[in-house]
Amino acid sequence: MNAITATRCVLIVEDEMCLAMMLEDILMDAGYDVRKAARVPGALQLVDSERFDAAILDINLAGKQVFPVADALTDRGIPFLFTSGYGDNGVPAEYCKHRMLQKPYDLDQLQAALTALLQERA
Repeated sequence: MNAITATRCVLIVEDEMCLAMMLEDILMDAGYDVRKAARVPGALQLVDSERFDAAILDINLAGKQVFPVADALTDRGIPFLFTSGYGDNGVPAEYCKHRMLQKPYDLDQLQAALTALLQERA
């Protein structure tokens, strides 16, 4: 990832602690400012209180779907992508236009998807 990302803030909503920590490390090493949440209420609180340039949302958070967070981000014009081990299965039609990273994904896939999101925002 490149130096242009130095002022970008990314929200990670992921309930798998190891994956969330790995994503945070990767993004911070690339110069991003990162905030994390593992559950819908915490993510909604962050969306209400902070500014984000993009978000990475795991669809299933301990049995709860992340779609209220997706709606809050949409209301604020913040681009996001979904991640899931189940692919597009179970994604309601209104969310199908958003990018999906199938778990497990690699660093190149993450970089390409995040770069595209940030370009949408620009």
